[in-house]
Amino acid sequence: MLDALRQIVQDVGAASGFRAALDLLVARVSMILDAEVCSIYLRNRQSGRFVYVANEGFNPQMVGRVSLSSGEGVVGLVAERAEPINLENAPDHERYHKVLGIGEESFQAFLGVPIIHVREVLGVLVVQDREARRYSEDEVAFLVTLAAQVAGLVAHAEATGDVDDLFPGTDGAEQREARFHGIPGVAGIGIGTAHVVLPAARLELVTDREAENVDAELALFDRAIGQARDDIERINAQMAKNLGPEERELFDAYLHMLDDGALAGDVREGIREGQWAQGALKHAILEQAATFERMQDSYLRERSADVRELGQRVLANLQEIRETRGSYPEDMVLVADELTAPMMADLPIERLRGIVSLKGSRNSHGAILADALGIPTVMGAVNVPIYELENRTVVVDGHYGEVFVNPSSPVRDLYEGFQEEEEEFARELETLRDQPSVTRDGHRINLWVNIGLVSEITRSLDRGAEGIGLFRTEVPFAVGDRFPTEEEQRVIYREHMEAFDPRPVTMRTLDIGGDKPLSYFPIEEENPFLGWRGIRITLDHPEIFLAQVRAMIKANAGLECILRIMLPMVSRLEQVEDAKALIHRAYEEVREEGHDVKEPLIGVMIEVPGAIYLIREFARAVDFVAVGSNDLTQYMLAVDRNNSRVAELFEEVHPSMLQALREIAKACHAEGKPVGICGELAGTPEGAVLCVGMGYDVLSMNAANLPRVKWVIRQVSLIDCRRILARALRMRSNSEILDFVRDQLVGAGLDRAVPHHEVPISF
Repeated sequence: MLDALRQIVQDVGAASGFRAALDLLVARVSMILDAEVCSIYLRNRQSGRFVYVANEGFNPQMVGRVSLSSGEGVVGLVAERAEPINLENAPDHERYHKVLGIGEESFQAFLGVPIIHVREVLGVLVVQDREARRYSEDEVAFLVTLAAQVAGLVAHAEATGDVDDLFPGTDGAEQREARFHGIPGVAGIGIGTAHVVLPAARLELVTDREAENVDAELALFDRAIGQARDDIERINAQMAKNLGPEERELFDAYLHMLDDGALAGDVREGIREGQWAQGALKHAILEQAATFERMQDSYLRERSADVRELGQRVLANLQEIRETRGSYPEDMVLVADELTAPMMADLPIERLRGIVSLKGSRNSHGAILADALGIPTVMGAVNVPIYELENRTVVVDGHYGEVFVNPSSPVRDLYEGFQEEEEEFARELETLRDQPSVTRDGHRINLWVNIGLVSEITRSLDRGAEGIGLFRTEVPFAVGDRFPTEEEQRVIYREHMEAFDPRPVTMRTLDIGGDKPLSYFPIEEENPFLGWRGIRITLDHPEIFLAQVRAMIKANAGLECILRIMLPMVSRLEQVEDAKALIHRAYEEVREEGHDVKEPLIGVMIEVPGAIYLIREFARAVDFVAVGSNDLTQYMLAVDRNNSRVAELFEEVHPSMLQALREIAKACHAEGKPVGICGELAGTPEGAVLCVGMGYDVLSMNAANLPRVKWVIRQVSLIDCRRILARALRMRSNSEILDFVRDQLVGAGLDRAVPHHEVPISF
């Protein structure tokens, strides 16, 4: 049944609308299982009832007119238990409830499975037969698998409001209000106009949309077809030396399909009927592919893949043309499938008001860059209909991970009020720029910044940064198409050092691999987070390491600032010794070239749990220690920091994390070495208070968070922080610790430092 399952999911995803998808689903299930009836009941969130929304086999006039309360009848029992129910004779069951008018009186066999999305029952999928029998285990497994597959489709339709169109008493709207939930990425409120960066071309994800201008869509399609022709002809010419005439006939077939008498003509007809180019292309390609797939001849069936491949190529051209021709809104809210550093580098940052990313979590590198820029961000908003948001008004609530599309006036007014409060607080924080970060009882904390882009320099200094605690040197590597030369690196590093002179500058050696790939240096691994990354790569490529370290040392020539070189992902003392030897060699080489330079300090990042048990040995071997709390949390808790499915398990103040962080600080102080922390934890008021209590000397964070953290530190005492930490260390969960620390801050009159506004429930 695997092929049937794949085909259903594919066809349902390509349906012209949600209602059509449900109708197709019940028809296909009924046919595949040879069931006389297939029905779908979906939850009406407002009433809590399960509405009969699609059916194959019963009275079609009753669709949308019948509903069951939660727990009513056997359908309600499926929802209540959230598990399949397989009955040989349903009318004999004590929970059986006969619904008049739909025609199920003579049906005996019943199989119902819940449609569940993120632990929540959204509906029930049912098959029924007149003959009394129990459905086989294979049939149950098929229906359970299918329900799990379509749960995402239902959740998406519920989030967009498409489900409401199936319920009586609701009217659709061309631009309905919609609310989506994601993961808090960067705190703040952003309001603006959506600019969508579409994911890689995928026909099934294209939604139907009316063409705003038919002539413009036709012209757009003509350009895309022209580009596809040019590409195919170029490839054909390149392959002429290696392929014979018969093998190259495929390219001629591709070109023929692009003729007006074939696929291209069907697409143009769809556009003239009012569909936008991408939607018309989707329907033409999927219809043609389905025609081939139904053919008996195996050779012709295989041609469906050619049709799809051609469609993907034209779609990619359409999306690229639309992307490059568009102008950026003045109040831009970036909406992307996945937020990346190159994407951020290409945008006019000064216009960005907010960011919504369908993938990733608060600790994804894209979110970290957004945090560095102080842009309100929501990550992991998986249900956001990315293809439908272009030019829509969007509210981004980065505090709670909420996204409002086409917000009503009350919602927009409410968030504009929140925004004004935040701006007023930000103006107040500006007065602290030149004030020291000292607790009420005189304990000094160094507040440094994490940095990666040249545009962050001014922003960091304007917010009172006292040094650079983490320079992400991989960012300049990521935006190019080759490794930067030693001189190119020196220029970039020098710009930062001169700007921060005489403040200390901590430069992390190249940290690629895992979730930070380079397009020109691909690394193929089954488990990249446990593979070749960080110091492991640079020690294996000393030519890359030496060039980078020489560039760092040269960039420091003639400046007062202290250069600190930090080694990422260390897990063995031998790695530190090998790196120290290379750094000393680079230093001597630079001096031999005639440069008057100081020998840099060398430190390590503690990100691997195993390093915690060697922390005193690491501390003895280096000049300083810093904790990379993002990766340390990821490895301690076995939670992918980029995976939105498990983002709620990424808990930076998990009890085990607090114990580990305290042990690191104690060990470093015992060896007389300074210790800092440069993960996202340090940039939160709650995390800062706990780290101060542990005795961390340096808190390094993104510039946007620095004023808020400084404000909190200046309002508390070291004794307060130690008291809060002592209580937190006795707690059993991340949520208990967070709630406690926030209550302590609110009780101290510091409520403006933590999220405290109410999110509108209905609008």
